[in-house]
Amino acid sequence: MDTEQQKKGIGLIPLAALVIGSAIGGGVFGIMTDISGSAGGPALFSWVLVGTSMMMLSLSINNINKKRPELEGGIFSYAEAGFGRFSGFISGWGYWLTCWLGNVAFATLLMSALGYFFPVFDGGQNVASVIVSTIFLWGYAWLVNRGVENASYVNAIVTICKLVPLFLFIIVAISTFSLQQFINNFSSDIILNANGQPIPFSSQILSCIMVMLWVFVGIEGASVVGSRAKKKSDVGKATILGIFGLIVIYGLVSMLPYGTMTMEELQTIQTQPAMGYVFEMMVGKWGAVVINGGLIISLVGVWLSWTILPIETMRNMADDGLLPARWGKVNKKGAPTYAIVLTTLCTNVFLLSLLFTDSAYNFAYTLGTAAIFFTWLFLGLYQMKLSYQRKEWVQFLVGSLASAFQIWAMLFVAFNEVMLVLVLFLPGILFYLKARKEKQQAVPQTKLDYLLLSLVSIFGVVALALFATGVLHL
Repeated sequence: MDTEQQKKGIGLIPLAALVIGSAIGGGVFGIMTDISGSAGGPALFSWVLVGTSMMMLSLSINNINKKRPELEGGIFSYAEAGFGRFSGFISGWGYWLTCWLGNVAFATLLMSALGYFFPVFDGGQNVASVIVSTIFLWGYAWLVNRGVENASYVNAIVTICKLVPLFLFIIVAISTFSLQQFINNFSSDIILNANGQPIPFSSQILSCIMVMLWVFVGIEGASVVGSRAKKKSDVGKATILGIFGLIVIYGLVSMLPYGTMTMEELQTIQTQPAMGYVFEMMVGKWGAVVINGGLIISLVGVWLSWTILPIETMRNMADDGLLPARWGKVNKKGAPTYAIVLTTLCTNVFLLSLLFTDSAYNFAYTLGTAAIFFTWLFLGLYQMKLSYQRKEWVQFLVGSLASAFQIWAMLFVAFNEVMLVLVLFLPGILFYLKARKEKQQAVPQTKLDYLLLSLVSIFGVVALALFATGVLHL
């Protein structure tokens, strides 16, 4: 029986591909435009800041998986192990929100990329785009319903395919890179506000953080399907391998254009995917065709990954009693059909936002990034607690740095978005209470459970009132 399960489990390479495939989506293809409001210096400093934080998180995942290999519920199980049942719910619910909100962002970019070849999808935010996105959405639901592990292997193949145009862009950008141009674009003083005054260095950093964090969402993908890995030790290894690859790819793709174009040229490219237009300026029209084609492949793959991840989270949370048992009920293929349908419906409803806003992509990815702050924060905090108990002070420092960055980002980078996420926690709390009732267990099992449940509920209601009255807005 164990041998059979090992054969069917996900190995190291597919797990590493899941980490990279989950993180590399549309964001990297448009990141040069999203950070063009900052000069090369602030952008480079932001990458050091974000890259260090993400490395601390990946090291935390690796350490926790080594020290607590029995935690197989996915990334939310770390929060539960460290701080109780409701903390596990906060972490899992935040991750679930992140993944399906990300799928809304992917749908927008996919339709925009298709619009380069088929004008009926121009802009990616019209009726035709919503119809085709819906077909994609339910197609993925059907595929995942036939077995998560098979879908993961499909993703591994797609990951290899979508890296080709990225590497091609990097090679060409390196060959045309000018050190003098990079130096000219480096100083923060060249970025001016509407009054012609230089935008402060710190403000330029803040403008980069959210989009840089967004392109790293997914690094925890291997831990979410950790219970299906051939070897538990592969989860940590896959995360470390994935994060190293991502840092190299993201750094080169986003910073090389500072040495190939002027700031004025970079700032005039506002149409997504920006990489296609940058590459077209480098090599001609065929460059845009290659990049847009690569983006389509990338989004097809990452959308599949992010269909798997929230559903696996729901299944694991239901199995653990944090969500109603029905959410974890599986079919003959081992896929949780109810969770698949419910998640797909939520995504489908939000897809309608493509028709009512010009910034559907930005709205979806900023909200999704804000939601995962809760998950990442509990990960860092549990790394601190576990390391403190074992008196492993280097590991304690790793967790401290990871946690401190998340708290800083929540308060100073995305406060309004975090408050809106708290509103989205309110319906989740109702499901959590129902699950506790099913198990005939007390809701606040500990004083910390009671405190967090009260705080999240209060802040969620207050945030709802502040948004409704216009005091807070995005």
